Amino acid sequence: MSKSNIVIYTSKDGVIKVDTTIVDDTIWMSQNELAKLFDTTKNNISSHMKNIFESGELEESSTVKNFLTVQKEGTRNVKRMVTHYNLDAIIAVGYRINSKRATDFRIWATKILKEYMIKGFSLNDEFLKNNGESPYFEELLARIREIRSSEKVFWRKVLDIYATSIDYNPKSEISINFFKTVQNKMHYAAHGNTAAEVIFTRVDANKDNLGLTNFKGDMPTREETEIAKNYLTEEELNILNRMVSAYLDVAEINALDRHPMTMKDWIMELDSFLKMTRKNILTNAGSVSHEEALKKAHEEYDKYMQSHLTRAEKDYLEIMNIELMEIEKNN
Repeated sequence: MSKSNIVIYTSKDGVIKVDTTIVDDTIWMSQNELAKLFDTTKNNISSHMKNIFESGELEESSTVKNFLTVQKEGTRNVKRMVTHYNLDAIIAVGYRINSKRATDFRIWATKILKEYMIKGFSLNDEFLKNNGESPYFEELLARIREIRSSEKVFWRKVLDIYATSIDYNPKSEISINFFKTVQNKMHYAAHGNTAAEVIFTRVDANKDNLGLTNFKGDMPTREETEIAKNYLTEEELNILNRMVSAYLDVAEINALDRHPMTMKDWIMELDSFLKMTRKNILTNAGSVSHEEALKKAHEEYDKYMQSHLTRAEKDYLEIMNIELMEIEKNN
């Protein structure tokens, strides 16, 4: 059991530091520590915790643990099992306590929640700056790379950069094909296939989840089968995300320096970047067209859905077919 001083929040009367127990990536605090944190009594903490569990807001079994602690009793050090509450319970009780300290906590928590809802993120800058060995910083970078390489974000950033071309014409053929070219070169460098080739060769109704490795929900949607990134392995995705992030950085530096660049120059710039990474460079359109890839993805998706219909869905379709046959018969 490891102990650590963790800044829970910043109060108006200074930074509150409380001894907390770090187990299973969460914070554990005893009733005494919670009473100190929120400037209230132990009995008050106990009463609110009882209401939290009885109301079903939290499950006691998943938020409470007993830890062996050493307590000073007179001149003796006594070992006792002491009940501790995790971060979910700490937050829940913080919203119920009526004290100045708890009010400060709620102001802080509301600020964090508001920032998250408006910006889509909330960062503890000082924690990340001062904890260089923390795995959470690497996780943050990985998630940023994943976001930057998402098709919507990547497309928008590439268009912004490409629009700085001195001969930029959004209606020209090279402009229309530019994003597809950049995307395919990135995919080919990362794993040896164009985006269309990845979809065409990996989508399969007989495979688990149609061969997709990344999707939301319990099973892939039709739209998710159309995105090449959704078929990549973890290693392939990691390489692609890093390459996209690095390329955008290089391209943005060139754009900021105001170097005169034509539309063809940007393609050459991408090839130069890929050479620097010692990756293979795509020099053709690939063996599969975008239309062919989508056609196969949709066909395989329909096969997959047919074989994964629930009993109720099959009964519904059977009834519908009978009704259609009756209508045709009467006509």
